[in-house]
Amino acid sequence: MSTEGPPGVHPAWLPSRATQPLGSRRTLVHGTGTLVDTVRREVAAAGAPETGEPALVLTLTSEDAAASWHVGEVGALGDEGYAIGRRDGVTVVLADRPAGLLYGFFHVVRRGEAAFTGEWPLARHVPAMPRRMLDHWDNVDTHPVTGQVERGYSGGSIFWRDGALRDLDRVRAYARLLAATGVNAIAVNNVNVHATEARLLTDRLGEVAAIAEAVRPYGIRVHLSVSFAAPVTLGGLPTADPLDEGVRAWWARTSQRVYEAIPDFGGYVVKADSEGQPGPFGYGRSHADGANALADALAPFGGVVHWRAFVYDHRQDWRDRSTDRARAAYDHFAPLDGQFRDNAILQVKHGPMDFQTREPVSPVVAAMPRTKVAVELQVTQEYTGQQRHAVYLGPMWSEILRFPLAEGADVAALARELVAVSSVGDDPFWTGHPLAQANLYAFGRLAWDPALDPLSILDEWIDLTLGPEVDRAALHAMLDESWRTYESYTAPLGVGFMVRPGHHYGPDVDGYEYTAWGTYHFADRDGVGVDRTRATGTGFTGQYPAPWSEVYESVERCPDELLLFFHHVPYGHVLHSGSTVIQHIYDTHFAGAERAVETRRLWERLDGQVAPDLFARVRERLDEQVRSAAEWRDQINTYFFRKSGVPDAKGRPIH
Repeated sequence: MSTEGPPGVHPAWLPSRATQPLGSRRTLVHGTGTLVDTVRREVAAAGAPETGEPALVLTLTSEDAAASWHVGEVGALGDEGYAIGRRDGVTVVLADRPAGLLYGFFHVVRRGEAAFTGEWPLARHVPAMPRRMLDHWDNVDTHPVTGQVERGYSGGSIFWRDGALRDLDRVRAYARLLAATGVNAIAVNNVNVHATEARLLTDRLGEVAAIAEAVRPYGIRVHLSVSFAAPVTLGGLPTADPLDEGVRAWWARTSQRVYEAIPDFGGYVVKADSEGQPGPFGYGRSHADGANALADALAPFGGVVHWRAFVYDHRQDWRDRSTDRARAAYDHFAPLDGQFRDNAILQVKHGPMDFQTREPVSPVVAAMPRTKVAVELQVTQEYTGQQRHAVYLGPMWSEILRFPLAEGADVAALARELVAVSSVGDDPFWTGHPLAQANLYAFGRLAWDPALDPLSILDEWIDLTLGPEVDRAALHAMLDESWRTYESYTAPLGVGFMVRPGHHYGPDVDGYEYTAWGTYHFADRDGVGVDRTRATGTGFTGQYPAPWSEVYESVERCPDELLLFFHHVPYGHVLHSGSTVIQHIYDTHFAGAERAVETRRLWERLDGQVAPDLFARVRERLDEQVRSAAEWRDQINTYFFRKSGVPDAKGRPIH
């Protein structure tokens, strides 16, 4: 298995050393099907000998080779599950379906030499989420505002270049990479569907079919973002009203043509009535009406529609403090619970705002028990350093997925699917910042099993990417707390959105573009924070189930890290930590900037342990992180000193 990958591409994880244990042992693969053939190619590429006693057997449970392994002991494994065990010097992977055999193979690769050590009974591995999906925000052409990849911090699209489909060798390598993490679906184009991207549904459908063919051998299904207005813009109809019979017939005919070209097509992704995108509100219809029109067109073919719940009035006047963007998704969608088709998936951002460094879990996740809800994360680091800062997001996502939002159920149990915005582009390191690869890997692993320890996932990534001999302690010291480090020098106590308009990078305390007044924190001479209580504020706390509605309502019970998200408090308010709000702001920004410097120092320990170009790229990004953290420290602390008039009690200079 080559470490080089496609020309000009730096190796990502799973280089040849990860399969060296396989390469020295005979491996037998039993079964038929496209994905089984993929497993055979992987085994052959690893250089496993063809003679001698087998050390590894990968077999479908329907094959004779599985008979002696007491398949009934592990129960049904489903479409993607597998069981793995070892006895009498043989490691076995069992699966009911070919996809399970592929995922079982990558489990062996992850374990490395440990997969061939000792003896252990069959253990069952079945994904928690049936669909584990990445949304690409890629444009076919370079858009004059968003570029070729919206919020893309890893270069251009891996699918298109100069308006044409690229050579797909890199896409094939990407499919392999995704399968190794457990991802099984991708949406290939921007949710903000521009004119050229809209045509992927019709006269440029062949390009989507070519991408689907490239990723199919690794069990990846392709989805397509479509415009709600497509019946008008592409079909020439006078309306896109979802209850109009002509519109419904157009979607049915169009979907049939899509499935004739791509029989395993996954379905549509729709952003409607949001940030300028057309939607059913334009026709006096509900979002259930809109989603169901597309769901009905897809249903005969087994497809689904992912309908994004990111709907809000993005030109709010925040001088009226009763207006609250955090309320919007719940207000729009919770009353529609039970009205969506079974193949309509409501895609909800993990928080009520917009992928902030710290915000509470969206109450919509628990508010719609009769609707299939997918929780959406953001692997591309829009508000967490844009892949210029080393920020490992596994701990953040783990905290979200394990949050006990409803009685007896955490977020992972309430969600039917996990979706994320992809971080990959045509950069030689795939994710721009090489350490950001760990986020893509962690998303796939947590989507498969939300109970996994994110620090153990980081260990897996280190082994597969940098090798088991690298200075693991230095990497953990850099990354384990990196999300909280970033939070400490950017977004204290849940305020959020203190970023420059447009590109969202760097501090601008009053600069967020989607408000008439330009602030989400309401800092004044008396205090800071947004009053979202039922008693005196926007009432957002009432959207949560008990006990969280009462916890967040109470300034005394609200967790420190979310205090300013839910409450406007005086600068002298004492936190549970014992510090005042203003002193916490000062302390964390000083400490965060210091930790950024320490992170850069720790990376120096890996000089000579990793490839020189990789070392140089990370060092370059860490230099920028140190500069940016100091800028955040100085601007935020100066701003709050001027607002509050309270000096730093520890005597540190505030510029």
